[in-house]
Amino acid sequence: MPDKQIPKAVSAVVGQVLGSHYYNHRRIETLFEEVGAPGDPPQGNCETKCIDWLRRCNRDHPDPYQVLGGVLEEFMELPTADWSLSGDDPWRKERDRVEKVLARYGLSYRRGGRIIGGGDAASAKSLEEIIRDRDLASVEDEFGRALAQIESDPPAAVTASCSLLESLFKIYIEEHQLPSPKKKTIKPLWAVVSRDLGFDPAEIADDDLKRILSGMSSIVDGIGALRTHTSSAHGRGKRRYRLRPRHARLAIHSATTLATFVIESWDERTQR
Repeated sequence: MPDKQIPKAVSAVVGQVLGSHYYNHRRIETLFEEVGAPGDPPQGNCETKCIDWLRRCNRDHPDPYQVLGGVLEEFMELPTADWSLSGDDPWRKERDRVEKVLARYGLSYRRGGRIIGGGDAASAKSLEEIIRDRDLASVEDEFGRALAQIESDPPAAVTASCSLLESLFKIYIEEHQLPSPKKKTIKPLWAVVSRDLGFDPAEIADDDLKRILSGMSSIVDGIGALRTHTSSAHGRGKRRYRLRPRHARLAIHSATTLATFVIESWDERTQR
């Protein structure tokens, strides 16, 4: 049985919403089949079919959240014909129902058909909103890739968390026309960005802030080293690390905290 289970209440609400939204057996079957839902279509009306198929995923699919996010993507993101004409979202209440039942179980729907759980949802919301407001497309892509692969491919998630920071640092360097380092890897890029933003611990009087800023450099070093030694970005030597989702989650949350602080510091400097 997969580690990630779709709660029964979530299956019930999503089944009710999708069953009433699509109200056509063929459309629902196509929707579930396209995202890899296991087995033949269940019997029953549209609502029952959706509910039973989602519950079957808990038994027979390696990543039930993948199916849940996939069947919700079109409904949660694309405007209907009526919505496009009137400017009003006739399904807003139903979308809210889905978001509320997910939140009750510590889950969150994110753009692109991703279901994020627990602490991942909290960190995702703050950084995702920030990078979307600034239109940092490459950073957003790596962030989404990192979150999506925590459980299924921890090494790839670590690679994406490192790439997230590298993308952000490159954008900062380009926008401020700073000298670009010869090596476009995380540590040299961070050296340029941190120096320009005034993150050098030696130049800070407060001892507590010095410790935190030193820790930020350690985060960069650690994520870069973890990507090099254990992730999918490089060949692995004789000693193989057994990277777990909790390790990938640590790297992603660390990268998220650092990226948020860099962007907020960048914005504050711009405002001044």
